[in-house]
Amino acid sequence: MSEKRRELNRRQRMALILERDGAECVWCRRSIDIHLVEATTEHLVPRIKGGPSIIENEVAACRRCNGQRGHLTPAEWIDECERRGWEPNRDVVVGALRRLEQAFVERGGMRRARPYVATQLRRLTKASRY
Repeated sequence: MSEKRRELNRRQRMALILERDGAECVWCRRSIDIHLVEATTEHLVPRIKGGPSIIENEVAACRRCNGQRGHLTPAEWIDECERRGWEPNRDVVVGALRRLEQAFVERGGMRRARPYVATQLRRLTKASRY
């Protein structure tokens, strides 16, 4: 799966992400429609923090949310989205982080991103239990 997925172009990757997670922004849940809301691929673990450019590290986000998130972690950005009255899709984010964690096991490497993912999973799954 991984080698083949890396060869996909941006449009093909987005199509797979939308099929996997649903056609909405993971943060604000606006419907993603190529004519109304421009979709972007959002790296859950930013590349600057060691996040790999693999489909397991990507979710769909509208351009507004992708740009406004900046360097906030997924958990920090979910908190901010909720403060704004949005209903971010926590389940999709947690699912993506779990797939990324599994990719680490299967592929090895990505040492810089591992603690980031573990911390985010702890925070997001702890918060969802209450």
